[in-house]
Amino acid sequence: MPHTVITTTTTTTSTADGGFCNIAYARSFQGLLKIGQVVILLIAFLCVHCERLYAHSAFRYFEVVTAWFLVVFFFFFLMYLFRLQSKITCINWTLTEFLHYAVGGILVFIASIVVAVNSYGISSLIAGSVFGFMATFLIAISIWTSYKVTCGSQPTGAAV
Repeated sequence: MPHTVITTTTTTTSTADGGFCNIAYARSFQGLLKIGQVVILLIAFLCVHCERLYAHSAFRYFEVVTAWFLVVFFFFFLMYLFRLQSKITCINWTLTEFLHYAVGGILVFIASIVVAVNSYGISSLIAGSVFGFMATFLIAISIWTSYKVTCGSQPTGAAV
């Protein structure tokens, strides 16, 4: 009686991208910059929010602006961390991110000026405005790097 031997070979392939989570992004310059922005905006928000004695509308404006862009920048961080930008291709993510940074930088800067002017020498409000200015500086760095990616070296001339 003849015997038949069937051999099966299982091959495991490993992708170089590391799966669905891009941990290397969290350690990159852009990832650390977004983490820094989120942390600084959270501190700025908490400094102004915890000062309950003065319920000025300028402080509420600062809280709304910092909370909104805190959420937006955290969303962008998670989006790049989990590689969602490659799955949702109908949106130009670099341009969207650039526009959010541009608007966010202007609004956070204005809100920080308004809180600094209306701080009345209260240390938590002054700290909140200082952290707002620090967030504005980090956002300006993001605007510059995002601008270089979005509108960077475009080929011009007859060689195109």
